Amino acid sequence: MLKWLIPSGYAPSVLALNPPALAAEGIQGLILDLDNTVVAWNASAPTEPVRQWIGRVRETGVRMCIVSNNFSSRTQVIGRALNVPVVAAAVKPIPWGFRRAMALMGTRAEHTALIGDQVFTDILGGNLLGVRTILVEPLSEQEFPTTRLVRRLERLIRARVVQLAARRH
Repeated sequence: MLKWLIPSGYAPSVLALNPPALAAEGIQGLILDLDNTVVAWNASAPTEPVRQWIGRVRETGVRMCIVSNNFSSRTQVIGRALNVPVVAAAVKPIPWGFRRAMALMGTRAEHTALIGDQVFTDILGGNLLGVRTILVEPLSEQEFPTTRLVRRLERLIRARVVQLAARRH
């Protein structure tokens, strides 16, 4: 079971990831988690550094799609602000939202990476689908109430999965 929770890689944030390096590694599409990965939970707009990072990704030709369990109109507003398509109410870790994102981007699993801050939704779902998974630290300690409960479980294994991810790469 633990193998499904181990990311392919780790970074402190999306901003620490090098878009040209991802493209050079054969990544053609990025599935991006929204809350606490691209924007802080409940933020109404992306920060300027995130906008610039998205621009650098776009310059490499790598396509992007935001996949979120959130179903509020806020997800679409942020997607439009970044000019990135959104799959909302994705029910992660069930893979259908990730598959929808790959269809929108026109990519296959072997050329797709997922970036997210949660082990039990983002990393598990991406690993079930067979995409490269990159775990990042959450942008904020503020979270949806049920996410806070899941984080308690995640804290028990997070350091270990980050350590194992470092060995993989």
